[in-house]
Order: sequence, then structure tokens, then C-alpha cells
Amino acid sequence: MSDTLLPLLAAAFDARAGLLVRLHAEQTDAYRLFHGSVEGHPGLTVDRYGELLLVQCFHSPLATQALAALRAFYAERLPGLALVYNDRSQANSRIANPLPPEEIDAATLPRQMHEMGVAYRIVGRHAGQDPWLFLDLRAARRRVMHEAPGKSLLNLFAYTCGVGIAAAKAGARFVVNVDFAESSLSIGKESARLNPLPVRPRFVKCDAFAAMRQYSGLGQAQRVRGKLMPPFPQLERQAFDLVFLDPPRYARSPFGVVDLVNDYAAVFKPALLCVAEGGTLICSNNVADVRRDAWLDQLQRSAAKAGRPIREMEWILPEADFPSSDGQPPLKIALLRV
Repeated sequence: MSDTLLPLLAAAFDARAGLLVRLHAEQTDAYRLFHGSVEGHPGLTVDRYGELLLVQCFHSPLATQALAALRAFYAERLPGLALVYNDRSQANSRIANPLPPEEIDAATLPRQMHEMGVAYRIVGRHAGQDPWLFLDLRAARRRVMHEAPGKSLLNLFAYTCGVGIAAAKAGARFVVNVDFAESSLSIGKESARLNPLPVRPRFVKCDAFAAMRQYSGLGQAQRVRGKLMPPFPQLERQAFDLVFLDPPRYARSPFGVVDLVNDYAAVFKPALLCVAEGGTLICSNNVADVRRDAWLDQLQRSAAKAGRPIREMEWILPEADFPSSDGQPPLKIALLRV
């Protein structure tokens, strides 16, 4: 396998030569080096996060010989990086491979990476599964940094708050990050402390539905259909100049269901109602099976039904380290002026 893999790695690396020069010039040291689904080895990804080289397999484990060849290849091209290999080919993409003792410390060491001059905390392996920053969202974070100066931002399903930190670094006047997981918000707080920010972001531990309903003025009842809801913070009604909506494919809580395939409107409408008149909503859909034009049609119909029609629309495409064979990348990001 190493004989066939190495030419693919080399072709992908050479194809990124100009991109890496531009990214390094803007203080970015985190990017995808190999996007296997398009570049010849489906299921294999190789990402750089600062001094970390994260290798992940999602379809089948990487053979020992192939991993050794990959390690040697990048040691020559990008010397000094610590390689961490995560086999995520098991059910639910959970990491399955134990690491030898000599690699555990390197894999769990907290490190810094940088993107457009913003520092973020990163580790190769932690209690969760996914990396602490999704690199394909760089294009969206870039656009947020362009849009954010002087504006208020609501970052929904914030995860580790990368969008909110980028907005604060770019000069947003007010930033709110909302996520239900205290562990994710704590990583966001740690990343925020790595940066000299002109504004202190707010971190709100709350179900996104409960937060959106309160900010939008719809309100969140303490009891629903006779059942007492889990505790949630009391939030004042507030309209935001810029709202960023990046929901997971599917999630269920007592407050609502996120289903990007069958009912994007359920999460889209309350987010839309949090946007100030004349403001902007940037939303994503990461489900490959959802076609871009069909999704946009859903957004337009939902916005019109909510009385907040879309005035302008723009696609934000992932950057060149996430190539697409058909111009229809799985991650769809829409910028909507409403």
C-alpha cells in the first residue's frame, strides 16, 4: 500500500505549494495536507495543526507499513511535527487504536495552532473524538473576521468557539458563544486567553434552542406539555448583527431536534429570528447527501414563511486544501442578508 500511497501524498503536497505560502504569510499553520476522499485514498485525512500532524482513517485502519511510509514522507517535507494517528474506522467514528507509551505524551500535550493570526488550543487526542477546530470552516471564519468589526455576533452550536474568538480578534463589539457542553466552552475560554482580544467574548452554557428562543423573543417555557424542562440560563431578548449557525447532523434534546436532512427549518427559523433587521446569518449544512440547491430552496421558503425574506445570498466555499471533484463540497456554507 505504501507504494501507491506515497505518490498520492506527494501530488497533494505539491498541489498545495502556493496555498501554503499564502497561509504561512497570513500566520496560518493549520491546514489539510491530504484529503483522501478526493485525492485517491478515501477515508484518509492528514491535517497540520501547528506542530501537530494529525492522521486519521475513517474507512479502514492504515497498515503499519503505510503509516511508517507516511511518517517518513512528512518528516522530510515538514520536519519537526509530532505525528498522532487516530483510527476512526469503527462505529460512530470513535478512536479505536491505543497508542504506545512513548506516543501518548505527545498526543495529549496541549499545543497552540494559528489561523489568520488567531491562536487556538489543540491536542492530538483528548476525551472527545473530533479535533478542537474544524479546518474546512476556515473559509467561514475568514468571512466572519471580514464581517465582524463593530458588530455583535451570536455563535450557535459554538463547539470550541473558534468563530467567536476569530470575531473578537477582528474587532466585534460583542460576542456570545452558545453550546450545551461545558467541556467545549472551557476549551474556547482557554483559546481566548491565548489572544490579546479587544473584547471579552461571552460563553453561555445552554441548549441552542433555549438560547435562540429567548434571544429572538419567542421565549422558552419552563414546562412543555406538562414536563419540567432541564435548567437553562435566563437570557434577555437581543438582536444580533451577525449570527453563525453550525449545527451537527443530528441531535436530540428536551428542547428540540436538530435534523439537517429532514428538518433544517427547525433550527434555521429561530436562528433567523435572532438576526437584527438588515443583519447577516451565516449557516452551514455538513451532510454530503443534501444537495446545495435543494437546501437553499428550503432556506428561502423558511425565511419567507417567517416574514424575514432573504435579500442577498452568497455561497462560502471551503478553501483549496479541501478540493472537490464536482464543485459540490459536502460542507455547504450560505451567507444570507436578511
